[in-house]
Amino acid sequence: MEKEWDIVEVLRHSRHDWLNRLQLIKGNLDLNRIDRAKAYINEIVIEVQHESKLTNFQFPLFASLLLKSNWEKHLFQLEYEVFTDVEAVKINDKKLSDWTKSLFVCLDQAIEAFQENHLSITIQPQSDGVCFFFDFSGIIIKKELIEQFLVVSEIDVIVKEFSESELGLEVFMPVV
Repeated sequence: MEKEWDIVEVLRHSRHDWLNRLQLIKGNLDLNRIDRAKAYINEIVIEVQHESKLTNFQFPLFASLLLKSNWEKHLFQLEYEVFTDVEAVKINDKKLSDWTKSLFVCLDQAIEAFQENHLSITIQPQSDGVCFFFDFSGIIIKKELIEQFLVVSEIDVIVKEFSESELGLEVFMPVV
């Protein structure tokens, strides 16, 4: 069953993340690693810019899913990038969100725990819709689960790469 996030939980997790970031910056400054502290600040700025672009689109369910993903108990670390600053396009947010949740569940069942598993999502708005690239790197121990997921997928998926250590998927969501 899906966890319902209330505002207090969201703020608690967000505050914890920001405190960790500040401690990393402070630690680097205390060790006189000014360049590393500046580099980390730049990484944070880029991440926040992508977060801002994501939340400006008209797909709140998908945005919420990505924003809270690393606070949940997935066996992978999620990052995302949003390319271009264009006007928000309207897509089937629920269909994309449901499919992505199912992908997350499938990955959690198909990958090896306690490894460096990463999922990167790249979002490229286009005039007639939005293209999503899902790139996983890590250790896939149950390829058959992913194959089965792809067969029953309610969204058209182009498989770009699929091996024991990588999965690359492309999904196009047209304007509704």
